[in-house]
Amino acid sequence: MQCPFCGQDDDKVVDSRSSEGGRVVRRRRQCLKCSRRYTTYERAESSVRLNVVKKDGSREPYDREKLISGLQKACYKRKVTDDQIRQIVDATEEDIFKSFEKEVPSSFIGDAVSRRLRKVDDIAYVRFASVYRNFSDLGDLIDEATEVRQSPQVGPEQKDLFGREKP
Repeated sequence: MQCPFCGQDDDKVVDSRSSEGGRVVRRRRQCLKCSRRYTTYERAESSVRLNVVKKDGSREPYDREKLISGLQKACYKRKVTDDQIRQIVDATEEDIFKSFEKEVPSSFIGDAVSRRLRKVDDIAYVRFASVYRNFSDLGDLIDEATEVRQSPQVGPEQKDLFGREKP
């Protein structure tokens, strides 16, 4: 494993433990050159590849990293942690693999992510929805933001969609 800090390919495993119900191995590693520690996650690659069926009918292989990247863009400069993003992706994948074997509609993935993201951060949700639902004009965005504002699904510590403290 290459150290994310110094790039050296010489480390030792300090701790290993099972995670996510035994589907993932979490390893703490220490670089032998710079002595910094970092965490890696190992998951078994599925022998059956899952394809995502896009809105236009095309298919592409499911890519966890693409989902994480989309969430990171939606959560840019928001108080959403990498751990929260990982939890959203993990829970979404659990739903996917419970319900589908070879192909999953992109709408299923988008709905599952949207539902979870809305509980974490309203702004990130609206950002994600604007791309996922492909709003055609500003009116669609305003309608979605108004709906989110009128029916909040987040904790009291988060400010509302327009920056005011929630009552």
